Amino acid sequence: MNRIVECVPNFSEGRSQATVQALIDAVASVPGVRLLDHTADRDHHRSVLTVVGDPEEMVEAMFRSIRVATDLIDLRSHDGVHPRVGATDVVPFVPIKGLSMSECVRRLDREEHA
Repeated sequence: MNRIVECVPNFSEGRSQATVQALIDAVASVPGVRLLDHTADRDHHRSVLTVVGDPEEMVEAMFRSIRVATDLIDLRSHDGVHPRVGATDVVPFVPIKGLSMSECVRRLDREEHA
């Protein structure tokens, strides 16, 4: 891989193993990305995935996982000690190799508006 971006999405689900697995499966369904780690915390009611891959494939993997989170996580009955904004809280993209932060932002912005 000439270009590598890391993504560490945070989801408002830390108790349902089925939902956490669905988030992992959504990411894993995209060739060119690799799940490095995941954590799920019952008290915080939050899961965090660590994923690396090509920037274009990463965008697709994140869109798929965000769709799963939107479909499966109901915040109307959600409780946990961690503050939350939505079913998907944050999706930070961190350039690792072959692109700068500003290039990463521009590339992802183009993908969003394509």
